[in-house]
Amino acid sequence: MLTQKIIVWISLALIWSVSSAETLRVATYNLENYLEMDRTVAEVWRPDYPKPEAEKQIIREVIHQAGADILLVQELGSSAYLEELRLDLAAEGLLYRHALHLAAADTSRQVGVLSRIAPTEVVRHADLKFKYFGEPAPVWRGLLEVVFEAENGTRFSLFGLHLKSRWTTDERDPQAREYRTRSAEACRDRVIERTVERGELRYLIAGDFNDHPSSSAFRRFYQRGDLQLGSLLRAEDERGERWTYFYAREVTYQLIDGMVLSPELMPHVKGGSGGIIDHPQALEGSDHRLVYVDLEF
Repeated sequence: MLTQKIIVWISLALIWSVSSAETLRVATYNLENYLEMDRTVAEVWRPDYPKPEAEKQIIREVIHQAGADILLVQELGSSAYLEELRLDLAAEGLLYRHALHLAAADTSRQVGVLSRIAPTEVVRHADLKFKYFGEPAPVWRGLLEVVFEAENGTRFSLFGLHLKSRWTTDERDPQAREYRTRSAEACRDRVIERTVERGELRYLIAGDFNDHPSSSAFRRFYQRGDLQLGSLLRAEDERGERWTYFYAREVTYQLIDGMVLSPELMPHVKGGSGGIIDHPQALEGSDHRLVYVDLEF
């Protein structure tokens, strides 16, 4: 009888420990020009025109489908656009109480975070610079650092970025590879200062890297010397496809968005991998797809 009671107690303890685990979904999503710009709408050229409402609606549907607790977004206009998105989602039943925005050297395309949970710390790294052909140059869209704390007290840091695109007029640097790589180095070194050097070892670096996973820019976030910084989260959609971006000019599907997780955060990934939202009209809202990960504490 005593043995049976012990078994019941152990079973209840295991059930309680599993059910009490907290899961937080973190997502990254490039909204494709959620701002005013010259664009063609319904075959009509319109200067300084906002993103069409039909595209915004699809973006919101993707965000609803993801249901992330923490949502990092890129290619956003001013903070007013982030607030517009937050209010539109709230009117549809998805409430993000916290909106964080970063304005850096790029005054058009910026970075933001919407979160259901309150951050414990926010640092906007708009001061990052590096040497580019001997001259100082800025990390175009900066680095947004947001620290969160799970209910059990576990802290982790989210670093949101959007590296420079491949478009450039500088013939010395085809497809801006050098600019992206040096930008990545500046971001990486700041991440190390804010995490490893302070003993804060749970972190993820997420966003639009504008390059493939084995590129020099992406690799800067995997390792510095002998220091292992993190590894790329494997994420795929329901069909097992891993692309996150459709490059219409070349008609190619590419993986340029994602998350690099520290060795100490990777064990918290529920199921060992992330996911990609495969909305049927995804490419009508943005040329990128939303990537997410479930972190279990």
